[in-house]
Amino acid sequence: MNTLATPCRLVIFAKAPVAGAVKTRLIPALGAQGSAELAQRMLLQTLAQALESGAGSVELCMSPAPDAPAWHGVALPDGIALSDQGEGDLGERMARAVHRVTTTFAQPIVLMGTDCPELTATGIAQAARQLLQHDAVLTPVADGGYVLIGLHAPCPALFADMPWSTPEVARETLRRMAALDLRVWQAPILHDVDEPADLVHLTQSAPR
Repeated sequence: MNTLATPCRLVIFAKAPVAGAVKTRLIPALGAQGSAELAQRMLLQTLAQALESGAGSVELCMSPAPDAPAWHGVALPDGIALSDQGEGDLGERMARAVHRVTTTFAQPIVLMGTDCPELTATGIAQAARQLLQHDAVLTPVADGGYVLIGLHAPCPALFADMPWSTPEVARETLRRMAALDLRVWQAPILHDVDEPADLVHLTQSAPR
């Protein structure tokens, strides 16, 4: 376990906010364009919270690649690095990002999504601090997934053949972490915004 105060790299995974291609389960409530606009606002909110956390350098890992037309018109904040998620399923792309950051940059990684407006700068900073004293950190969400995972080293077993988009993701991830004898810190459960019923979880500090 790495307990040195090595700054983390905060990596936000995001898809381009294209109408009809993102937040599709919200379309019945918001329409295709409204769902895409919410996705963009939640992306920018997550980036702002990551920058505000001061927990490390911030990277946006993008699908498609940063120079793709789908990203034109999305005004990203200054001070962030841009990267391409590349090919493969979600697990392959996440595992590749973890490997790249923990080997090429030799930094712990805090990898997070953009679907959780309840993930604040304070929560991100807390996860990064806990990662200095643990092998892994995880911020679960109420639907059974997780919005944030932190690691010190490549750990492909946590991402391969995972039943993504099911209520078993966080539970199975924790089971695999235990099998690897990782010391894990868990944050309190938060709420993603994926379904129309989830819109209630948009807080005053989150985009509406």
